[in-house]
Amino acid sequence: MTWIDRVTGEVAGAAGMDPGELALSGSDSETLLDVARIASHSSGDRTNAPLLCYVMGLARSSGRSLEELAEAVRRSADEPAP
Repeated sequence: MTWIDRVTGEVAGAAGMDPGELALSGSDSETLLDVARIASHSSGDRTNAPLLCYVMGLARSSGRSLEELAEAVRRSADEPAP
């Protein structure tokens, strides 16, 4: 069992959820790591990476896919900073 699997199980337990509901696919992991990279590099502040991933997790409740939300991040990263 990997560290992320173990901790995901603990978080699921704390939330009263089945760990399978929180499991990340390989594709989801790659997307989140890409978004975290973009957040770090685009903002110049690596602490934005976990914060953005959390925001994206909240936004998933809208019914949008992780990939759709990641595309919004990618578009935003292409825009010049204000």
